[in-house]
Amino acid sequence: MPLLFLALMPLAFGANPFAADLVVTNGKIWTGDPARPEATAMAIHGGKIIRVGTDRDMEPFAGKRVLDLKGRRVVPGFTDSHLHVLGGGLQLARVELKDCADEAEFGKRLKAFDETTPTDRWMLGGNWDHDRAFAGKLPTAATLDRYAPNRRIFLRRYDGHMALANAAVLKLAGITADTKDPAGGVIERLPDGKTPSGILRDNAMDLVTRFVPEPGEDEIREAVRTAQVAFAKAGITAVQDMEGNSTATRKLYFRVVQQLAAKDKLTVRIDLRWPIAQQKDLADLGVTAGFGSESLRLGGVKGFMDGSLGSSTAKMFEGYVTDPKVTGVWVTEPDTMKRLVATADQAGLNVAIHAIGDRANSELLDLFAEVARANGPRDRRFRIEHAQHLKPDDVQRFPAGDVIASMQPYHLIDDARWAEGRIGAKRCASSYCYRSLLDAKAKLAFGSDWPVAPLNVFEGIDAAVNRRPLDGKHPKGWFPEQRITVAEAVAAYTSGGAYAAGAEGTRGVLKESMLADFAVLSKDIFDSAEKDALTKTTVAMTVVGGRIVWEKR
Repeated sequence: MPLLFLALMPLAFGANPFAADLVVTNGKIWTGDPARPEATAMAIHGGKIIRVGTDRDMEPFAGKRVLDLKGRRVVPGFTDSHLHVLGGGLQLARVELKDCADEAEFGKRLKAFDETTPTDRWMLGGNWDHDRAFAGKLPTAATLDRYAPNRRIFLRRYDGHMALANAAVLKLAGITADTKDPAGGVIERLPDGKTPSGILRDNAMDLVTRFVPEPGEDEIREAVRTAQVAFAKAGITAVQDMEGNSTATRKLYFRVVQQLAAKDKLTVRIDLRWPIAQQKDLADLGVTAGFGSESLRLGGVKGFMDGSLGSSTAKMFEGYVTDPKVTGVWVTEPDTMKRLVATADQAGLNVAIHAIGDRANSELLDLFAEVARANGPRDRRFRIEHAQHLKPDDVQRFPAGDVIASMQPYHLIDDARWAEGRIGAKRCASSYCYRSLLDAKAKLAFGSDWPVAPLNVFEGIDAAVNRRPLDGKHPKGWFPEQRITVAEAVAAYTSGGAYAAGAEGTRGVLKESMLADFAVLSKDIFDSAEKDALTKTTVAMTVVGGRIVWEKR
């Protein structure tokens, strides 16, 4: 009898070739795999899926544990393709102002923090939104000093491209009427045109950040622990960390996550990105894209072309409605960015660049194409982070140049409250254009930009599917022609995210040989009856590598 036949006999006759570590049954599994879109059960061994199919298909693998899903919906673990792990973890312990409805609530929270925190500690965090709390007017240093006059305060706007410093911090940083705007930044002035108001835009924030105390290793470790819990509760099994910390803090943070990975204590898979201006750190070591393990990867860099729409620093072809002379800010001049992208790409690093304005996106697509031609063909997977406001003609350039659109749907419903007031309806019609990008066969990877926006994946899915602004206007969708389906949105959070990480061979879909990363949901989000209630969905269980890391009791 042939040896191969003897080897296959146990499978053919239903014997137990080896016991699986975990068998899940009686579920509604959306696999993301076109070859088998739906299943009811999976067998898992050694952190990987060894069988996907029906409950009966699992009988040969019944082993240590069988988990009855009780008919609940299962999806591949979500990948958040753009967030800030340490920043998000730290923010959970800082003052939070994003949802303040007015100045009274803003001041109340400042006072509460001030009265319960030692006065020698800086007040940081914030995530304030002047369109919500101050009816579109910018607060000033005097606003902060009115509520907490005896400490140093430096609070960022929720988009991260503008910050507010109080008088004590302006004095510490030496920012006076004689201080000139730095390249790629703006020091906002009071009506006299000279006195700093306290608002610092983009690179002007660096005048202060060098004085802000760095978090210690214990604080970083606690922030990472807190962030991991938040990811698990959200069904997020992999993140692409756009980082953004100082050099000293980045090194401590990288050491902490390495130690956790070595001890098998990471409950989320982290793809960490280095600042593009510091690419030499990686290139000199010979690090290339995808370096590391399934738990912790390195090899990508991230840079900034422009600022944000909310701060009026997103680089546009035409002026802002609020001030036609203003067209935004180059955080990095295009010629400088071209040089940085070219050297990073030549070193084999994956490049992701922030671009929000239509001109920033267009010129970034130009320089990506130029670098690809100069450096020759390879699987480089250039990424544009945010890609919010596009000229219609630039949409097709994403698939044509193999450029990934890494987008965050929650920004759409948040920005839609005021975006037309910044750039007008015509430009908004081709903004956050998920439908157009998918129809053009572009690769979409969704994320949150946490802590700039909420971590909740279902709010992101709902935003992409329904496009209903947070202010309740446009209940049928803001520019509804750009809506996508639930399945398309979930794919952008799963297989799309895996592709953007260069990890589509191991995660993002549920099939044999893939990592056993999945989330069990409280509702079936693919049921058409749930379309208007997507945000009410929660995660019942999160599994990473076959290990349950979160279960709602």
